[in-house]
Amino acid sequence: MATVNKLFKKININGAVRTNEPMSAHTTFRVGGPADLFAIPVSTTDIVALLQFANRTGLPCFVLGGGANLLVADRGIRGLVIDMREFRHLRREGNELVVGAGRAVSEAAAAAVEMGLGGLEFLYSMPGSVGGAVWMNARCYGHSIDEILTGVAYVDEERRLQHYTPDPADFAYKRSPFQGRNSVMYTIRFRLHPDDPAVLRRRMSDYYRDRESKGHFAAPSAGSVFKNNREFGAPTGKLLDSLGLRGYQVGGAKVSDLHANIVINTGDATAADIRAVIEHMQRQAEVHLGLQLEREVLFAGEW
Repeated sequence: MATVNKLFKKININGAVRTNEPMSAHTTFRVGGPADLFAIPVSTTDIVALLQFANRTGLPCFVLGGGANLLVADRGIRGLVIDMREFRHLRREGNELVVGAGRAVSEAAAAAVEMGLGGLEFLYSMPGSVGGAVWMNARCYGHSIDEILTGVAYVDEERRLQHYTPDPADFAYKRSPFQGRNSVMYTIRFRLHPDDPAVLRRRMSDYYRDRESKGHFAAPSAGSVFKNNREFGAPTGKLLDSLGLRGYQVGGAKVSDLHANIVINTGDATAADIRAVIEHMQRQAEVHLGLQLEREVLFAGEW
């Protein structure tokens, strides 16, 4: 690994490269050990160079957006983490919004509203990046990303620049064709519609207050831990609430007192604490309700 570190520090990109970068600084849970190698590309040329380096050295790659819906192990992440934060470009083309994959999705929603474009505001105040929202096919308040997605520019597994035109058959509830792939999205296009900014701002304010009332901003968290499943007959939060799980705590990790589908870091949680709480919630739902809950939160790193 020492040799790989030396090669990495000499890699020819314009962005920053670091070693032993603490992932706790890059996740909304505020936990996670060090990434062996950490890079912040500023161009597609940088992305290609990083992927070539990983391929040449046999290192696994992990693409980081806003660090939401992500629990990194206390031991950290082996291999290379590619942080997309510098891909923040945003412009309007007619009624389309063209956005960098690393831009905060809430910022993109607010910018669209100021341009008088509606359709993205349902994601206002949601944590994470635009790329992460597309990867997850983020859904809330009755809308999902695939309804407005018109194109994705990405670097594929062979380090080629590609463009994807969405096919509805490729998407499902919180599923996208980018899951399970080693590609890197860098630009996203959304089809929006003209609307009154004042009306859109009120709508965003309502969404913010709703999330606030559920404890999304009370402490470091990843928002909802588990997906909703209509076949279960009720939202996951209500099902977990029926089991009396609010307030359940392991170390510094706790099921929110405000919403039973949110786990918070009370200040000194470890990733192991948070995982233990999440797995307890899953076991309780299976034992007492006969339900197998599906996580939204991705476990990453060396557990």
